[in-house]
Amino acid sequence: MSRQHPIISVTGSSGAGTSTIKHTFEQIFRREKVTAVTIEGDSYHRYNRAEMRAELQKRSDNRDETFSHFSYEANDLKALEETFRLYGETGKAKTRKYVHDEAGAKKYGVAAGEFTAWSAISDDTDIMFYEGLHGAVVNSEVNIAQYADLKIGIVPVVNLEWIQKIHRDKESRGYSTEAVTDVILRRMHAYVHCIIPQFTETDINFQRVPVVDTSNPFVARWIPTADESLVVIRFKDPRGIDFSYLTHMINGSWMSRANSIVVPGGKMDLAMQLIFTPMIERLVMQSRRR
Repeated sequence: MSRQHPIISVTGSSGAGTSTIKHTFEQIFRREKVTAVTIEGDSYHRYNRAEMRAELQKRSDNRDETFSHFSYEANDLKALEETFRLYGETGKAKTRKYVHDEAGAKKYGVAAGEFTAWSAISDDTDIMFYEGLHGAVVNSEVNIAQYADLKIGIVPVVNLEWIQKIHRDKESRGYSTEAVTDVILRRMHAYVHCIIPQFTETDINFQRVPVVDTSNPFVARWIPTADESLVVIRFKDPRGIDFSYLTHMINGSWMSRANSIVVPGGKMDLAMQLIFTPMIERLVMQSRRR
């Protein structure tokens, strides 16, 4: 954790909606004139696409059906920890991009499924913003969570998460429902042991709960809309959170526990704006004083 070079870490599994949350933060950064560098969790995968396929086949041949991108060993978590540590201490670090598709290949000049070269981030930034799978990991090898000033978990209920992933992977990546189902099953072990424990480290969790039937996510024709959902917002430390102000400003919201507020799904962006804008202002103000 560094007051001089603050780090915001948004963590959630594939299909949870972390990329959507990134857009909310981009709006805040732009409005508040905050210069942020964005670090993507995919950049710290240990293997490119071809190497990952080979590793998956090797593991399957050895009867290991639990290895996936969610697994600690599929990612260079020491490099991610070092990026956090170095940025927090100096405001400098190196990162790269993982290229998912042909659009990215044209943009970065690297084939889809490959990484760009490591490069230094700009020296002139106010905040580092991380979005990915492992931004709050604490295990016997690394303690990434200790370096982040604000840790946020994006945790839709699991059936909704699966629906979002199935629709995203089918529409944008061309996968079949069966292929996505196989990925979900393979990832379940690491989801339980590597992803879920992070949500006890996060400062604020956003859990989207649909109010329509999602009992069979594998045949759902539509993703439940924001207006068909509620969002439970849990604060690890509620001290300093003005719940009266939030419930007054967010129509239809209420407190469900002493550290939690429930908001209509369509108000999630507003809730984030109200909660995070003053937090970001404080982080940047503290860093600029030093």
